[in-house]
Amino acid sequence: MTDASTPIRNYRDLFDLTGRHALVIGAGSGIGRATAQGLADFGASVTCADLNLDAAQSVADELLARGGSATAAKANIGTEADVKALIGGIDRLDVLVCTPSINVRKPLAKVSAEEFDRVVGINLRGSFFVMREAGAKMAAQGKGSMVFFSSIRSQVVEPGQGVYAATKAGTLQMIRAAAAEWGTQGVRANAVAPGVVETPLTQQIKDQPAWYDAYATKSALGRWSQPSELVGAVVYLASDASSFVTGSLMIVDGGWTAVDGRFTPPL
Repeated sequence: MTDASTPIRNYRDLFDLTGRHALVIGAGSGIGRATAQGLADFGASVTCADLNLDAAQSVADELLARGGSATAAKANIGTEADVKALIGGIDRLDVLVCTPSINVRKPLAKVSAEEFDRVVGINLRGSFFVMREAGAKMAAQGKGSMVFFSSIRSQVVEPGQGVYAATKAGTLQMIRAAAAEWGTQGVRANAVAPGVVETPLTQQIKDQPAWYDAYATKSALGRWSQPSELVGAVVYLASDASSFVTGSLMIVDGGWTAVDGRFTPPL
């Protein structure tokens, strides 16, 4: 791990993850899959974890076919015992990436208690379980980097996104607390805030062309992002290139928040 006293011979080496072990939760599809591929390409051995074990195994097999080192595991972050078993079963954890989220797109007045609990249970409670177990493990090792996926909805909202936005803002604040509590033990904790990304989570929007096109025009770049476009941010935060970065939110939204885009969706 690079620090102020370590001489830098080649700045390319700052991004090298050779010899490090990464756990990617949500690796079965979308951003998690792309992230697992990116970390492996930079030399990390990767545990691909997902609620869908078959999907996780498929991604692990892809990484192995590309010459990487990978295994698969089942992960249900909504269950405390499952998270403890997953992270407790890993000998060494240098990088943790947590991507899973769910959403219920409804006005607040129409959100049921069950729906509220379901979104909070995965997005916030589940993230807490992962953060607590991974942070403690990394602190005991004396180093590590945690990267959690927040959202631009931690910063700006729209009708129908209230509960989801609250969980993403909460995840960001927990990340900042993790950075403060474990920083002196060598643990860094950061969040990434995507804008609109082509993933299974956004299928509801993609199914409605007017909604999809409206979102595309609200970013400065005038389009949606692909999962691969989040990989650079994750590799940076996982690597020694970001050795003095912690408690931060890296916004990767195509300029959405910069140009103050807004659209009222058909709820």
